[in-house]
Amino acid sequence: MKALIRILAIAQKEWIHIYRDIRSLILSLITPAFLVLIFGYALNMDVKNVAFIIHDQDNTSSSRQLAEIFMHSEYLSFKGYIAKYHDIDTAIDKGKAVAALVIPYNFTENVKSGHSVNLQLILDASDSMSATIASAYFHAIVSQYNIAWMQQHLNRAGFGTIKLPVSIESRVWYNEELQSKNFVVPGIIVIVLAIISALITSLAISREWERGTMESLITTPVRSWEVIAGKLIPYIFIGMFDVVITYLVGYFVFDIPVRGSFAELLLVSILFLIGTCTFGLVISSATRIQVLSIQVAMITTYLPTILLSGFIFPIKNMPIILQAITYIIPARYMIALIKGIALKGLAASLLTTQIVFMTVFACIMIIIGIKKNNVRYTG
Repeated sequence: MKALIRILAIAQKEWIHIYRDIRSLILSLITPAFLVLIFGYALNMDVKNVAFIIHDQDNTSSSRQLAEIFMHSEYLSFKGYIAKYHDIDTAIDKGKAVAALVIPYNFTENVKSGHSVNLQLILDASDSMSATIASAYFHAIVSQYNIAWMQQHLNRAGFGTIKLPVSIESRVWYNEELQSKNFVVPGIIVIVLAIISALITSLAISREWERGTMESLITTPVRSWEVIAGKLIPYIFIGMFDVVITYLVGYFVFDIPVRGSFAELLLVSILFLIGTCTFGLVISSATRIQVLSIQVAMITTYLPTILLSGFIFPIKNMPIILQAITYIIPARYMIALIKGIALKGLAASLLTTQIVFMTVFACIMIIIGIKKNNVRYTG
């Protein structure tokens, strides 16, 4: 009972510090939702409106009919014809287009005579992923053109409809519209929560040392684990507010579905916040300087969370050493949990591996934080 009283007293003291710094409090409450809005709209990985130009060397009605097929694609954006071949370089270098389609001479003559024709597709592959997807768009349109051409000539010859021997009937689960926002926004929510929670707690103990109030705290009959618990309580509540707000932004603004249990989603979010907030306290205990604490928190959370969590880059494509490092990144497990519960509608019991790893991370951070403060108080 006495331990609980001491914990609540430290929590009340920490809340007074937070409340007095009203600008930081408002920032920690508003910034997460604002960042989710900004990055949710900015990080759109859907490749649409691919700007392209056409150099029609044949310049016949058949070649223009082929060109019109590309012009009417919802994924391509036609930017005009190019009269000369060497003007393609200029158009791509100036950013007017990222792709150029060249229809060769004698296109109509070769097609009518039954000879194959090679169209040339020039792509700006400085963005390799977009170039690969754009190339697939052009190839798909050409395939449809070939099938339509064959069907037309078979009909003229008195044959029936072409029956392809093999076809694929796709069934898309969990992201029926194939929109990137459905996997980008959940990842952004996790990254924002990881960074904000570590940043706001990284000042908790270093602020005490800079203001000279830590000496007063040392003289009180308080244990190190009670200090950690008392310091965590206010920030966990702030973090939970951020969790609810960011989830609401994802649900109402970006139409991110929540197919699973929202209560389970909140519970695993609390576990995630405990680990990341305690990590911020460890940084604060180690540095004792607020500016340095913020810098260390940014370096150790921002880049690792974005690069090594599997949010942007698939973990399986990374070198073995980096794959091993990702196991200590809690955002890796939280991203898998939020996608599993919210998008797939899975129960938390089916995601025990991620929950166990996050629990281990939180426990390790708590143990390090307690020992770190033990050193501070006894020294």
